[in-house]
Amino acid sequence: MRVILNNIEGKSQYDISVHPNFQNSACGPTTMHVILRYFNIEKNINDLYKQLGTTKIGLFKWRLIKRLRNLVGSHFTISSCSLAEALTQLERGNPVALKFDQYFSLQWHSKKKPLFKYHWVPLIGYEQKKGKLYLIIHDNGGRGRSSQIRTFCYEDNQHVLSFVKIERK
Repeated sequence: MRVILNNIEGKSQYDISVHPNFQNSACGPTTMHVILRYFNIEKNINDLYKQLGTTKIGLFKWRLIKRLRNLVGSHFTISSCSLAEALTQLERGNPVALKFDQYFSLQWHSKKKPLFKYHWVPLIGYEQKKGKLYLIIHDNGGRGRSSQIRTFCYEDNQHVLSFVKIERK
């Protein structure tokens, strides 16, 4: 089984439109920019950086949830969710905010090296292959590189992953 949202456009957190002082820690606001744009809500990444309370070390999940609720109002349900709920959101046509967090999840000694140590990305799909679950993301780009669609094995990264659903009511 494969589910992918084809009509979602990624963005690089290193895009020239993103303030240079924000770029290294703009993955959270960039992820929210991509997801909100999917819902036809235009928000500038630089404004989101400030409005969501992003810091030089990134964006905490609890702060994202609280501040995004205030930003978009009662028209959306915004909450932490499980993997099963995230997959259901994708099946309903909704992207999900996915956070890799090796640092604050205290997962230092895992034998599995995560795709990212600390990074927010839009989760845009999943696929079951040979009994394993693969998640599909936009990676938010790099210096001089646009965002790319990437696929990775859930099992190898599950110890550092958390999900936030953004669902129109």
